[in-house]
Amino acid sequence: MDQKGLVRAVAERTTLSREESADITRAALEGLAEQLSEGEARRLATDLPESLAEGVYAPRRRKQGAHPVRVNDFIRQLSERTGLNDEDTRAGIGAVLAALREELGEDDYRHLIGQLPSGYTGLVEAAG
Repeated sequence: MDQKGLVRAVAERTTLSREESADITRAALEGLAEQLSEGEARRLATDLPESLAEGVYAPRRRKQGAHPVRVNDFIRQLSERTGLNDEDTRAGIGAVLAALREELGEDDYRHLIGQLPSGYTGLVEAAG
């Protein structure tokens, strides 16, 4: 998976510009990784291009288990971080997850989504 391809996939699934798609892609990946267990964040980072993997698996002070965040709280956090409205942020997160679903193996994607609250699946389904 390369960064340009991932950003392009997000832009194609949303009404976001390439720049906005790049911003939400990076923010979503970093925010998702913060919710994952240490091992799952490491696994995700190995499937990403180096430029994105650095932010996903940056050294953190946290326990090894997952630390999920409710979907609406995550949308609000990323909206504040990126400057996008909640609707665009929701679509962007869903597009990132949908692109990951296509790019990761079935097992890797299932592990990732399995550590997140069930509402995240709805974002993926809405993104197509």
